[in-house]
Amino acid sequence: MSEADLLELHGDEWSLVIERLPEGGFAWRHLGERLEPGNLPAARDLLGATTFSIDEPQPVPVFPLHGSGWFGPSILSLLAKDTRALDLEFTSFEATSSGDRIELRFSDDREKLSCSLRFSKLASGLTVETAIRNEGREEVVVSSLASALLPVFANADRIISWRGRHAAEFEECVENMPTHGWHRTTREGLTGHGGPPACQILAGECGWHSGLALSAQLAWSGDSRLAIEKHDEGMWLLTAEASIPNGEVRLEPGESYHSPMMLVAISGAGRNGVAAQQHSMVRAMAEYPAGEMRPRPVHLNSWEACYFAHDEARMKALASAAAAIGVERFVLDDGWFKGRDNDRAGLGDWKPDPRKYPAGLAPIVEHVRSLGMEFGLWVEPEMVNPDSDLYRAHPDWALANRDTPGPTARSQLVLDMRQSAVRDYLFEELDSLLCSAPISYLKWDHNRAHAPSGGSAQVRGTYALLARIREAHPDVEIESCAAGGGRIDAGIARYVHRFWTSDNIDAIARIPMQRGFLAFFPPEMMGAHVGASPSHATGRSQSLGFRAAVACQGHFGIELDPTELDPSERDDLDQWVKFYKRWRGLAHGGETLLGEGPNGLTWQAQGNGREYIVWIMRTEVSHQRRDAQLPLPFAAGQDWHVRLLDLVGGDHVLAARSGKAIDAMRETPLTFGGYWLAHAGLPLPALNAEGAAIFHLEAA
Repeated sequence: MSEADLLELHGDEWSLVIERLPEGGFAWRHLGERLEPGNLPAARDLLGATTFSIDEPQPVPVFPLHGSGWFGPSILSLLAKDTRALDLEFTSFEATSSGDRIELRFSDDREKLSCSLRFSKLASGLTVETAIRNEGREEVVVSSLASALLPVFANADRIISWRGRHAAEFEECVENMPTHGWHRTTREGLTGHGGPPACQILAGECGWHSGLALSAQLAWSGDSRLAIEKHDEGMWLLTAEASIPNGEVRLEPGESYHSPMMLVAISGAGRNGVAAQQHSMVRAMAEYPAGEMRPRPVHLNSWEACYFAHDEARMKALASAAAAIGVERFVLDDGWFKGRDNDRAGLGDWKPDPRKYPAGLAPIVEHVRSLGMEFGLWVEPEMVNPDSDLYRAHPDWALANRDTPGPTARSQLVLDMRQSAVRDYLFEELDSLLCSAPISYLKWDHNRAHAPSGGSAQVRGTYALLARIREAHPDVEIESCAAGGGRIDAGIARYVHRFWTSDNIDAIARIPMQRGFLAFFPPEMMGAHVGASPSHATGRSQSLGFRAAVACQGHFGIELDPTELDPSERDDLDQWVKFYKRWRGLAHGGETLLGEGPNGLTWQAQGNGREYIVWIMRTEVSHQRRDAQLPLPFAAGQDWHVRLLDLVGGDHVLAARSGKAIDAMRETPLTFGGYWLAHAGLPLPALNAEGAAIFHLEAA
């Protein structure tokens, strides 16, 4: 029996092991929890003969192609210039390996095509990328190229994915592993309101804090497809790819096509373990001004305070009210530019409306900055209204079928970001705005799906514009907004610093949305605002404290006019701004842990291993007289000083009935053993519906 020739890549929690086959090619041996493979027999020596199979058993290939005796999914599909299918047969193979990367190269000498597959460590996770290069003399059409085809552990039994719509993002879906296959496909031209092209796969008893889990997300902001297929070797196969419209990717001699990066996390610490790896990878990709993230400033965004009712005096008054309660960044939302009195006109004409801002934006920017705040501005560069000077001058710049514009949505069309002239115009307009006044922030919106589609080239055109803006204005931060949370993904995370999670700021609706967001992105990138009550999205009312407690879990902001609050509420909001500033250094940049308790409780802890802030939330009435103690699994191993920072949710009959010891924790921390907190649990105050308790834990 021969010994396997192995290529290995290891993270702190995971291992990837690939075998170099003697006859050429590469086969999967392991992708899962960390291990040391040692001296293994060759994969082919372990495969016995089975009925109705080819005579030479084939291990699971790393870069599988149809026609080679492999009957699973293929990673690549090609057409020749004459539209015949190209069935590649690799004739040469190369591999390079270092401590943090494995790169495999495959060539077909007859068809003059080469492919590559790269596995890399990124922070605490794993990335996978593929590419193809045309080295021949004829054009080649790429029909599909998956970013990865990965084996999934045989004891996997559940898939977690997310779906959604505008103002109802991140609805969590739990499904059993498929008997045949499962897929998640998007076709709207952007990521969509179900969050990134991503999923979690759980094994056995895996939960929030323990058990084997895998998560994968495609770093892509357009149409995509994830698929999981049961393979007859006993495991599942996971593929992820950006969708390529027919005939879009044509490689001339010497040209290459690269798939989007796939981010993969594998952990034995459950859903929180894989989320932590995803957070670390996204953080490693993010590029902040001056090279590092500074404390995330308190926002006030003008949209729900004013909508389209802009004028300079109104906005100066709103800015002054924001500064009075400690806001650090004032964002002027939609309605500031020429002809923009409603959502039916003006998109594309990025000049201040002279009726509303007769001296341009400089006076309002100067006023905001004189109050000690930064100034931010809403834009929607990829869109155009038919009622605009831009469209009247360049109707050919909108995405169209046979020169006929597609249907409008929100009275707007999508600009064709594939055209360099379109990108040049948008860069010049945005560059002019950013040079006209000290604007340090852009809220970059995108309020409709694409019809017709611009394909993957539309997405790459948007990336190119964003990259050009970032290069020209490296100190400007950008927020990704797409009718709320319609474009939240690791592809655009390279260019932005914040995501708008949803246009729905109802605190009850926000709790599950924000937990879905945190499966893949860190809390400092999660836009979370205190909105008005009743909520503009749902009509429901909640106490200001409950709304603010939920908003403080992310990048905190305000989406209302403070002058419309009564004095006591305005004072409360001022205190919550102070609360956020006091604790944001602990809540951002470190660990985020989620969990559930009995009787409808959910909890969230954010911290650094030695100190945590813990939110415990209830949305519905409990039918129990008292809550049981709440186990906090992360607390094991050391003693903790525990203080109750706040108890919110409005006045109710239980408010003063929490017990003497819990009341005392507001003033003086109590010390608990870590194993007690982890297994017996934290004693809780009385929590009614729409209530939250916030604790501070510090290592003793």
